[in-house]
Amino acid sequence: MTSTPRSYLYAPGNEPRKLARAASADADAVICDLEDAVPPAAKSEARRNVAAFLADPPKPGGEWWVRINAGSATDDVAAVACPALRGVVVPKAEPELLDEVAEALARAESACGLPPGTLLVLPLLETPRGVLTLDRVAAAPRVLRLGLGEADLAAELGLRPGPDKEELWPLRTAVVLHSAAAGLVPPVGPVETAVRDIERLDRSTRILLRQGFRARTAIHPAQGPVINDVFTPSAEEVADARDVVARLAAVTEHGHGVAVTADGRMIDAAVARAAHDVLARTV
Repeated sequence: MTSTPRSYLYAPGNEPRKLARAASADADAVICDLEDAVPPAAKSEARRNVAAFLADPPKPGGEWWVRINAGSATDDVAAVACPALRGVVVPKAEPELLDEVAEALARAESACGLPPGTLLVLPLLETPRGVLTLDRVAAAPRVLRLGLGEADLAAELGLRPGPDKEELWPLRTAVVLHSAAAGLVPPVGPVETAVRDIERLDRSTRILLRQGFRARTAIHPAQGPVINDVFTPSAEEVADARDVVARLAAVTEHGHGVAVTADGRMIDAAVARAAHDVLARTV
């Protein structure tokens, strides 16, 4: 897989069978869910299941995340922190909550004997205040990349999005913009809830790619391969990117002339950055 995940598959923490199934699915990362997928009465059970699962994960070297609850963030972190954990997904992310999570993760690292800064954070923008404080959310401690929870956000704003969610596109741009400004890994797009409509998943994921996202969450194992395919450059794209980098390197080495592509387009800084982005996403 690529160095940063293209697909993050949610699995309910109170259902060990689904956790195991997620571990064997074709997704780059698994999010063990303690939040929306778990009914209130099963929260404690979910914590125990996830802690046991991560203590001996079925796929060594896999990338394991846990989505915690905003209302019990400190307790959730303490329950699931372990060497196998990559980090926590924080719903309804706002600056104060992220500070609380960072402090809980620091204590958990000490308790687990992990080096400081090992455990990371993926905040989900799901509230109006979270969006309005995006600069602080993006700059919060331990944040690797941002995510967008469009269902919650649309409900908070009273929006009724159409099939392609155009009503939410300005908010997507804001997340992409603040990610780039903060030097974060490009953000993670929201789930596609029509789990059986693979064509719709492909189309909506390609929209996210064009908008600057480089990953997406999934709620069914069948969605992972489609998401991975969209966020993986084609052989032609990789060949073109390598050609751009090689032509630019040749001009730089000789110290004169202007680099141009095979079809005569000048290679400026933006073209070079796009080429490096393609190569960074190559499997």
